[in-house]
Amino acid sequence: MELGTVIGNVWATRKEDELKGLKFLIVQPELPDRTSPGVPFVAVDRIGAGFGDQVLVTRGSAAANLSNEIKMPIDALIIGIIDSVDVEQKEVNGK
Repeated sequence: MELGTVIGNVWATRKEDELKGLKFLIVQPELPDRTSPGVPFVAVDRIGAGFGDQVLVTRGSAAANLSNEIKMPIDALIIGIIDSVDVEQKEVNGK
């Protein structure tokens, strides 16, 4: 799983039958300090995330298995909208 922020929408009126009714969002991956470690990607959203939301995303085979009946042709799925992230800061070398 990884953290990210929704930075846009993708509109596709023509798509595979299995994808009908699903919303596509552009997600900017982020570290817990909100810096970006990579390039944006498209993720399927079934939970109602929107522009500016910080989200939790799963990628790869876990995303494709969102349905018990059929493997979906997707590689990223938004699985949560984040309320807060708390990271304990530790001192390094006595500083």
